Amino acid sequence: MATEASPPAAEAIGTVRAITNVDEPLDLIRLSLNERVHIKMRQDREIRGVLQGFDQHLNMVLSDVEEIITTMELDEESYEEIVKQTKRKVPMLFVRGDSIILVSPPPRR
Repeated sequence: MATEASPPAAEAIGTVRAITNVDEPLDLIRLSLNERVHIKMRQDREIRGVLQGFDQHLNMVLSDVEEIITTMELDEESYEEIVKQTKRKVPMLFVRGDSIILVSPPPRR
């Protein structure tokens, strides 16, 4: 009776090594799991939070989130642009990947 052998320990270790190296763009995101990330989104939104998970579409789940929404208004009297920022805190947030423009991982030491 033939049985399938489990992969050698060296392959398992190699898998762990691949996670600590940045070979593909999503590896950089993978290294940022459970770390605080900065995300720029469409419509002048920014999010900072702890990355809990993501998928190949860059859908993300973040915890301890601070969202910053920037709006510009035009003063009708002086015709000057007035920049306003609205901030809110959210304990857990799902972010759809197609709204993400940039993901900045935490600084590496």
